Amino acid sequence: MLRNQLVVLVLLLSFIGHAQSASPLFKEYKAKYPEEYSVKLLEERNVDIRLKNGEILITQEVMEENLYLDTAATYQSKQSINYSTFLEVEEIEAASMVYENGKYNTIKVEDFVTKDEMDQSFYDDSKSINFIYPNLQPGSKSKLKYVEKIKNPRFLGTFFFADFNPTVKSKLTITVDKNISMKFKDFNIGELPINFSESEKRGKKVYTWEVNQMDKFEIEPGAPNFRSTLPHLIPMITEYESKGKKVKVLGEVSNLYDWYYSLVKDINKSEPDQELEKIVAQLTQDKKTDLEKVKAIYYWVQENIKYIAFEYALGGFVPRQANDVFNKKYGDCKDNSSILQEMLEIAGLQGNLTWIGTRSIPYKYEEVPTPSVDNHMILTYKDGDDIYYLDATGRYIPIDLPTSFIQGKEALVAVNENEFEIKEVPVIDAKRNTLIDSTYLKIEDQTIKGKGSFKLSGYSKIDFFNAFEREKKEENLKSIYTRELRKGSNKFLIESFEEINKYDYDKDFTINYAFNIKDYMTTLDNETYINLNLNKEISRFKLKKDRKSAREYRYKSYTKNVTVLEIPKDKEVSYIPESFSIENDFFQCSITYTKQGSSILYELEMNQDFILLDVSQQKEFNNLIKKIEKNFKEVVILKDKK
Repeated sequence: MLRNQLVVLVLLLSFIGHAQSASPLFKEYKAKYPEEYSVKLLEERNVDIRLKNGEILITQEVMEENLYLDTAATYQSKQSINYSTFLEVEEIEAASMVYENGKYNTIKVEDFVTKDEMDQSFYDDSKSINFIYPNLQPGSKSKLKYVEKIKNPRFLGTFFFADFNPTVKSKLTITVDKNISMKFKDFNIGELPINFSESEKRGKKVYTWEVNQMDKFEIEPGAPNFRSTLPHLIPMITEYESKGKKVKVLGEVSNLYDWYYSLVKDINKSEPDQELEKIVAQLTQDKKTDLEKVKAIYYWVQENIKYIAFEYALGGFVPRQANDVFNKKYGDCKDNSSILQEMLEIAGLQGNLTWIGTRSIPYKYEEVPTPSVDNHMILTYKDGDDIYYLDATGRYIPIDLPTSFIQGKEALVAVNENEFEIKEVPVIDAKRNTLIDSTYLKIEDQTIKGKGSFKLSGYSKIDFFNAFEREKKEENLKSIYTRELRKGSNKFLIESFEEINKYDYDKDFTINYAFNIKDYMTTLDNETYINLNLNKEISRFKLKKDRKSAREYRYKSYTKNVTVLEIPKDKEVSYIPESFSIENDFFQCSITYTKQGSSILYELEMNQDFILLDVSQQKEFNNLIKKIEKNFKEVVILKDKK
């Protein structure tokens, strides 16, 4: 007991001693942000863009300064700077600043270690410079300064005016030669007090943006990508004048397309591999329509070409030759699109290479006609008026279903060297992604005995298949189905099951199963109470009341649960709940009870007609869920026959 008291006293004296010796800066921001572990004192970037011998040279100086407010400072010691072929880092200076004896003492970082970044990729050219700030502690500061050379004028990058920690000063300065034209696009700026100025200095244009005293931005679980929230600016070099001629860079979608097309125009010019030709012939020999041929080829690529993301220099933008992809049996999104296009061409069909951004990128091509607008490549196939977006990076994706992460996104479709189209990928209707669970119940000795049929389609089915592929042990299937199909209570147990159309691309996946639920009913005197709301999954959609950001979902979905309860011969119906329905613009739910002869029919339908809910919609949705949960408490009452 005495020992514990001494430890507490030592810690208390240590804290008091630190507080007394802390810098005025630490005291100021600790009082202002008592719950934060750090404050960004400075985020500054100075970009210099000049023309030399007809070539654009870009350098940017980056400066960062952070103040650490609690013991988490130790965990912030390890830092890294990422770079690649397009971005060269040099002139690095880093230091810790520790407050002692009324002043900050500087401790320079001496060791910088460069390593390849291979995270979840086969290979790419991303590298990082790693270092450790020495002796960071509460009240310490860190300073970082380095220079980057941007080797391609299309990759100026993005500047964020705020962060996930409070920011005291954020500043961007772009100095550019007069014969270089620029355009700027800002996002999420709103009413933020950003000071912008434009001037001329020594024959150059100078653009400056500065904002002070920004509170932190929060990204909650399930929120859209941070680019949808954080205030930021994307600068673009549109053109430059050299030797009396104007040279286009970016600024219009056509400029971006011209560069993209220059990177793909020479792929697959050699004769296709003979083995690949044989496979195409085998896949299409008995197909009656062009769409059937495309489907067969598309499914083959999904099954036989392993998706591995890897990039090297322009390899991040240039598809590899189809013959190479075929022989190696792996590739990234561009490579899968390359071999898919080549196989269609062998079959006498045309597929169009297509650039697209996933839903993590919230920009349209007209807004940001730069490589920042997309991060993915697919193949588009047209069949009359119908358009199919073929993304062979996934598995079990039927031909009429785009991958879920490109729904609603713009696609830049290559037609020929001078022509392109911008198409919008549809958001798939909820009833295309169905979960239908039908059960037939009997009461035997206070135990519910049941038979069920569980049917999945669309993205719901794909998710299920992907989950099964990760589960390698077949003997675990019964426990998996017991978990996934659970209803009523945790005493639900699968007795047997039968799988139909497992891993089929086009047909619904069905599981027929037998189960029991012990101790689910309640009997009192001569009455038996049974809750037919066996599935209460809607409750997991409920969101926190104080949530501040939008909530994003992967896809819309439709759920239907049908339960038939056989009325025992020695009982009769005493009470059936009233039917219930509720709906708004983005969600519908209904529960109905019907007595049909010697059975009670229960039906629940839910239509989740959204993939994004803003904060006001979340509150409305929570209110709907509360009303549904209230109805989930309703029970059927059976009584003994007289």
